[in-house]
Amino acid sequence: MGLLFVNSYWKGIFSSQAIYQGGAKRFCFPVLNCYSCPLARFACPVGSFQHFIAIRQIPYYVLGMLGLIGVFIGRVPCGWLCPFGFLQDILYKIPSFKFRLHKNFGYLKYGVLFGGALIAVYLTQVPWFCKLCPAGTLEAGIPLILWGEIGESLKGLLGWHFYLKISILLSIILLMVFTKRPFCRMFCPLGAVLGMFNRISLLRFYVDKERCKGEGCDICYNVCPMEIKIYNNPHSFDCIRCTKCIPACPEKAIGLTTVLGRIRRENPEIKPSLV
Repeated sequence: MGLLFVNSYWKGIFSSQAIYQGGAKRFCFPVLNCYSCPLARFACPVGSFQHFIAIRQIPYYVLGMLGLIGVFIGRVPCGWLCPFGFLQDILYKIPSFKFRLHKNFGYLKYGVLFGGALIAVYLTQVPWFCKLCPAGTLEAGIPLILWGEIGESLKGLLGWHFYLKISILLSIILLMVFTKRPFCRMFCPLGAVLGMFNRISLLRFYVDKERCKGEGCDICYNVCPMEIKIYNNPHSFDCIRCTKCIPACPEKAIGLTTVLGRIRRENPEIKPSLV
């Protein structure tokens, strides 16, 4: 549903206006979805963030929007709304050799956030993440090149930068087939921002330690698209709150709760409240 909602400018397919520029483009939607996608109705928060950094202004709006979402639901948009996350889940279903990423690779996305989307942008006034973003290449770069007269006018401008973007996209797509959500886990700066709120968000997970068998079971770990051992840390920065682990747990030891529910759990006689 997230894919269809953020990319719902179907009129653009039959219009000479290749990119929607209506009022909704003033607003960011909390997923990685390129502003320049011909079907996109909203702005990308990462692109908007870089825009303000490049012109040496504090991105109050973007930070406020992401902070508000993060405080309430943490990284839920990554698990339920992001089109690029959906693509990764689909491609991983292709039968092939599979391997697991070490959890330490998850720290790379903070380097991308602070190094590629903040410091480098501030110093050079160039939105470097957007220039290399594989989601942008897939959703905007390739479609625009194929978009009728506009595509014909752009083909003459193609150079090494475009082919570098294609190479990055193909590399990430190949990784998607062999391991779970590699882009979300290693490179996504938006996921890095929202993940910081998982520990303090209103909506959160709980694990009943008395029921949970931990590594003796690991069913939750095996179904998790982010390969998190939630029984070790229910508030992991990498958790996208997809809830796949909840119905998978044979002991019914995992559930959703709220900050209020957790406060109530300090009394062992009261069970956690589900939302």
